[in-house]
Amino acid sequence: MTPRQIVAELDKYIVGQNAAKKAVAVAIRNRWRRQQLPADLRTDVTPKNIILIGPTGVGKTEIARRLAQLVGAPFIKVEATKFTEVGYVGRDVESIIRDLTEAGVGLVKQEMRVRVREKAQERVTERLLDLLVPAPKNSPWEPEQEKEELERRQRTRDKMRAKLDAGELEDRVVELTVEQKAVPVQIFSNMGMENMDVDLQNMFDKIMPKGGQPRQLPIKDARKLLLEQETEALIDRAAVAEQTVDRVENHGIVFLDEIDKVCGPSAGHGPDVSRQGVQRDLLPVVEGTTVNTKHGPVKTDHILFIAAGAFHTSKPADLMPELQGRFPIRVELTDLTRPDFLRILTEPKHALTKQYAELLRTEGVDLQFTQDGIEAIADIAFDVNRTHQNIGARRLHTILEKVVEEVSYEGPDLTEKRVVVDGAFVRDRLGEIIQREDLSKFIL
Repeated sequence: MTPRQIVAELDKYIVGQNAAKKAVAVAIRNRWRRQQLPADLRTDVTPKNIILIGPTGVGKTEIARRLAQLVGAPFIKVEATKFTEVGYVGRDVESIIRDLTEAGVGLVKQEMRVRVREKAQERVTERLLDLLVPAPKNSPWEPEQEKEELERRQRTRDKMRAKLDAGELEDRVVELTVEQKAVPVQIFSNMGMENMDVDLQNMFDKIMPKGGQPRQLPIKDARKLLLEQETEALIDRAAVAEQTVDRVENHGIVFLDEIDKVCGPSAGHGPDVSRQGVQRDLLPVVEGTTVNTKHGPVKTDHILFIAAGAFHTSKPADLMPELQGRFPIRVELTDLTRPDFLRILTEPKHALTKQYAELLRTEGVDLQFTQDGIEAIADIAFDVNRTHQNIGARRLHTILEKVVEEVSYEGPDLTEKRVVVDGAFVRDRLGEIIQREDLSKFIL
């Protein structure tokens, strides 16, 4: 997708923040451009990582989430606050790359499933025919008789195949042996599973005997189970691992949220377990290192990192200088204005007003928002954000919930199934909240 197309797609779900959308669109397009370069030049072109700076509720996480859905690249969103310095109980930053690799495995397997689906369906049909027309337990001695028996069985199979294809046998019950999936083996230690590169689960799967349990299932259900088994059998695990590592190294995206929470001066005494220590550990991963995963070593040189934070009590300059240098692109997201709130309520593909209307339609209630009703909600949201805590677009959730609370509660029992939410309706529902002065800020 071209940068313009990426921004157009993001516009369907996120209002405003054009600078941030352009920055991520260009970063994604640069991945494709790099792939077109000669091999010797390609290795020297590193991704330009991005820091998104802005208050809560303005769309930082939503931009990353929608971007991942668009691109189909291995993507992971992590909170920087989850990690601790190496050697302490908590998550080690290298686990980010391990989790990204697992996300990549899921993507590659999904693509391979589509590729082998046709062959798997053929094999499922053969297995269903084996269940419907089982082979004779005792074969006759005479070759002539054996040949006759085989021909008769083949004719029966062909008849059954025609019926299967026509969908006449969907409710016929067959007995199927279903493999019991082993309970995952978990090992808890001081270091967690982070430093254990051996795939213990697969090892135990090979050692433990595979239990099978016979089940009586109609053919329509048996087909789903068999399709899953055959698809898994046709997928080449070595090829999955190989493609995953390549995909993660060249197309992986890590969204590192709450980066501002690990900012701040280094501790005067004692270990700095979750601040400066985490930054020090993040540095090699962002700069480029090799992380061992159970699918093979993964180089992080060309993985794109998008960091985000509100930076209320700190600023990007509080990050370690080495880490700052690895995030050359900084984009400031703007506070939401009253017109932004109006657009958020009406423009996105699944706007909040549309969501509430559809939810109540399931009860037969026709909920309609008038223009002055939407304007009243936007006004109140903007005012409350300005005078109290600014929580961005999330304020709309709290206000809308309060506005339609009574209708949602009474919905199934309403005699008048048409409810119009206009300016008067909104002010009536929220009047007390708007007038109530928060006295706690004047009291010690």
